[in-house]
Amino acid sequence: MRRLKRFAQISWTERLLLLRALFIIAAARASLWLLPVAAARRLVMAATAFTGHEGCTALCVWAVKVASRYVPRATCLTQAVAVQALLAQAGRDSHVEIGVAKDAGKFEAHAWVVCEDRIVIGGPDVSRYSRLTTYR
Repeated sequence: MRRLKRFAQISWTERLLLLRALFIIAAARASLWLLPVAAARRLVMAATAFTGHEGCTALCVWAVKVASRYVPRATCLTQAVAVQALLAQAGRDSHVEIGVAKDAGKFEAHAWVVCEDRIVIGGPDVSRYSRLTTYR
């Protein structure tokens, strides 16, 4: 009930952005489950091309972080793909980076988004990860 009250208290623009982010995260999660990363990114970008908006980078990241709580297994890669799609809709150039690290014999992968030379989601400290690939 508290969540519905909070949702009702935000502006219509923020509500629409949250709903759009929820759709994008669900599409990203499903496509990443079924397809390779590059194909999933293309599919998410194509699916979101028709729902343009103008929002700042911080609002896009906020919407993805909030909406990802409601999508099962919305990993860092799912969130990164969704943020990149929202930023592309808003006309901002960004790229998804994927890196790996090995700590105490344990292999770990992580994804983050860089926009305007700063990490907007998945950071701030990614120095322990060796970059494998970048998706622009």
